[in-house]
Amino acid sequence: MSSTDSSDEEIMVMYHYLRNKEKKMKRRYWVHPYLEKNIHCRLFVATKELQQTDSKFIAFYRMSKDSYMNLVQLITPYIRQKNTNMRECVSAEERLLITLRYLATGGTFVSISIYFARGETTVGCIVAETSAILWAILNKKYMPIPDKQQWKIIAERFETLWNLPNCIGALDGKHVRIEKFPNTGSTNYNYKSFHSVVLMACCDADGLFTMIEVGYAGRNSDGGIFRASAMKHWITHAGFDIPPPSPLKYDEKKCPFPYYLAADEAFPLSSYLMRPYAKKTLDNMKRIFNYRLSRARKTIECTFGMAAEKWAILNGPIRGHDPKKVNDFIKAACILHNYVRKTEGLEYTPIHIDDHEIVANENYVIPPTAPTVQNTISININSSANVLRNYLANYFINPRAALPWQWKYCC
Repeated sequence: MSSTDSSDEEIMVMYHYLRNKEKKMKRRYWVHPYLEKNIHCRLFVATKELQQTDSKFIAFYRMSKDSYMNLVQLITPYIRQKNTNMRECVSAEERLLITLRYLATGGTFVSISIYFARGETTVGCIVAETSAILWAILNKKYMPIPDKQQWKIIAERFETLWNLPNCIGALDGKHVRIEKFPNTGSTNYNYKSFHSVVLMACCDADGLFTMIEVGYAGRNSDGGIFRASAMKHWITHAGFDIPPPSPLKYDEKKCPFPYYLAADEAFPLSSYLMRPYAKKTLDNMKRIFNYRLSRARKTIECTFGMAAEKWAILNGPIRGHDPKKVNDFIKAACILHNYVRKTEGLEYTPIHIDDHEIVANENYVIPPTAPTVQNTISININSSANVLRNYLANYFINPRAALPWQWKYCC
């Protein structure tokens, strides 16, 4: 066989390859006939009528009209597109609404594309781009890292609302259900028997996220994730400007006590993180401590619940093959949770009960099983985490710091 014949064959093979590739790449139509036919009846057109009814608007947009219009003004400069000679672009307001509906319903790109009469790929690109922009634009204003004064305000709110002094946040992890990422094996398969990524979050006393980290594999424990997190790194390296230790409000010794996070049993005990006593070692003083700690710790559970109720994407499963995009969806839902609560002024209202008047009431009797105060405990800057926890537990049974109803946990 001559070299000429060989080269002719290669040319013919390349010709057929390029011809077949061109046929595959050629579009049958630019816009699907269904979408083109229903372009004037799509969901974005219909939603204009919802602006006439407050309750329906909130149910659909997940926020009030004022909050929505303010969000449109904030985001429009970053998501606005230009029309071309080929077609009209998707407007900034429609791009935002598509993203809000996806985050609010946790649906699929297919269903969203049919409702909005847009292509599935178009919807996917819009949601991915807008979610990343929402986080980038809003996080500095609606989830800023607190400074020293703001940490003190958070601690005061925890004491006012949940009777836990010097607490600067409640910490926990949430498993966000996902569809298995390609080529990841059991990396994201968790103890609850589904695939997930972990959202590690800290919140204040009013149910607002103060710090979040997302993207950790579901197979890891909350404690292990926290040990490896940037959150712990900056706490231990004084990167969060946390105030220096200060005395507890009703502590007669006036010993400086460090500010700390409240967490559950999955997290390691430390001077900056308080966790409950183990159940197998409980006595009455420890039971009261666990109860008082749980009053503050439940706020992070409530925060996760409120965010997932409004933004169902957090309930999953999130159908996406790109981990970065999935993380962007979760972060967008968290920042929108903060945005809505801050712009609409949704804060917890404390129940005004004068605890000390109730304790002093002659009809109130402290049960005989109530633990006695141990005045021998003292702390300093070098005290271990166990000593600090025992000191705080002893503080809670001090008559001035005790809650009148806490004694029922002495059993």
